[in-house]
Parts: sequence; C-alpha cells; structure tokens
Amino acid sequence: MIEEGKTLFVDAFILSILGTTDDGRVLYSKTRMIEELMIMKNLSYEDAMIDLECNVWNAYVGDFTPIYVNDFDSDFDEIKQYIDA
Repeated sequence: MIEEGKTLFVDAFILSILGTTDDGRVLYSKTRMIEELMIMKNLSYEDAMIDLECNVWNAYVGDFTPIYVNDFDSDFDEIKQYIDA
C-alpha cells in the first residue's frame, strides 16, 4: 500500500521494486539495484555494491525508510547447501 506523503522511493530504481509492506514501506531487490546501477553508471559489480552500501542501503530517512531485500534467487546456491545438508 502506498501512502501519500509517507512512502519513500529511491530515485532511478523503479525496476528493483518488489512491493510494499502493509505500513507503506517499499521493498527493493538488492540484486536488481546492483544490476541497474551497473548499467546506469557502467560500474563493476563490486563498485556498484559499494556505492549502494555507502549511499543507499545504510541511509536512514525516517520511519518509512525503504527495505532492501537479499533476493532468494541470488542466494539460492548458498541456501540449497543448508537445505540439502
């Protein structure tokens, strides 16, 4: 649910949105954000991740700060190790 005046979006990452929480916070895919930034700024994976960690993911902008999610698909191999163990 998007609440006017409360819901906060991260500029230029519209394709990375997964959805919203019941209280109006936006959920973003970290993997998609990295991919988008790599394309937008022609960065390596590592540089895009550092940029996002320093400038976006660790920023607190109030109660409606977006939530950044580690995608299941990106961690599937690691998760599968524990499921199969």
